[in-house]
Amino acid sequence: MFSGKSEELIRRVKRAVIARRSVHVFKPVIDDRYGALVVRSHDGDSFIARPVRTSEEIPALVALDTSVVGIDEVQFFDPGIVHVIRSLVASGRRVICAGLDQDFRGEPFGPVPTLLALAERVEKLEAICVVCGEAATRTQRIVDGIPAFYDDPIIVVGAKEAYEARCRSCHEVPRRMPTPPSELKSSEERLRRDERVLDLE
Repeated sequence: MFSGKSEELIRRVKRAVIARRSVHVFKPVIDDRYGALVVRSHDGDSFIARPVRTSEEIPALVALDTSVVGIDEVQFFDPGIVHVIRSLVASGRRVICAGLDQDFRGEPFGPVPTLLALAERVEKLEAICVVCGEAATRTQRIVDGIPAFYDDPIIVVGAKEAYEARCRSCHEVPRRMPTPPSELKSSEERLRRDERVLDLE
């Protein structure tokens, strides 16, 4: 969070409007932090958006002349969003998505890993760690002033009062249980070995 994802989505769809493209932006209905009918960045920039409950609603709402579709907070959508996006792209539309690739536990978030694999272009934005000032790629959920536990609910919509940007070193997840080596799959074993060697920063 706080890396400018929504801001970048807004910038791109506004450029499409300037280029005289027909644009339609969607967001999950649960994200109502800044109003039901807009996508808004933390800096206050905004663009009109249509809230939807499920990915199935999107195709029927896209006008025939729409050439650019924006989807904000894509991590909150059901797995069907992958099929919807593929269909939109197959119909000749440009689809721009913004979302978190990891949940507050630092694990893959919803449909985003699949979308990253299918995307033509991916831009991973970084925030600034509120603890040490380094580049931040993690989202720290704070509950009553302390980091949220691993087994807390994954989806809780909030802003500054509930989340902080953190780097890998400063990111904390109490009660995270490491997977015992005996339960790791072979590919996971290789990944675990590689993590000891690779510079993951």
